Amino acid sequence: MEKLRLSPRDAILEAAFDLLRLDASASLANIAARAGVGRATLHRQFAGREDRIQAMALMAIDEMDAAAKRATDNAKSYSEAFKNLFDELIPLADRHSFLAREPIEEDPELAVEFRRQADEMAALVEAAKKDGLFDPLVPTHWIVQAFDHLLYAGWESVAAGEPTPKQAAEVASRTFF
Repeated sequence: MEKLRLSPRDAILEAAFDLLRLDASASLANIAARAGVGRATLHRQFAGREDRIQAMALMAIDEMDAAAKRATDNAKSYSEAFKNLFDELIPLADRHSFLAREPIEEDPELAVEFRRQADEMAALVEAAKKDGLFDPLVPTHWIVQAFDHLLYAGWESVAAGEPTPKQAAEVASRTFF
């Protein structure tokens, strides 16, 4: 079976994900070489580092949205939905954890997406509270932050080579509940 050929833009983004997760200071030359394109092509696709990071963040957001949809669509309970979220999101560590260290919160387009994701998670927590999964006296924001921090801890642990993504998801889920 023939491997699909990525567009230059997608090849650059994939190369950037591969290299930046290992070394946040990876050079443009290294990214271009990994993508199989010249530096001129890289510069035609992205005006600068900020544009490339924004494109990577938008791709990561899309991937996380798809994972969240898979996790929650067929869950039979809210506890299953949250466990599934850890199961689906922690394996994304190698592609997304480095973005947590990037100063991307100031980007207006990304801020809208982050707010949407936070609002969706808050709505899920509120529904789970009404169903009795969480103590109604614990602020929703606190529960959302706890989930986010456990997700990040899972990503960092996997990146450090400690647990497998499956093991990290299990520990995160046990801690969360």
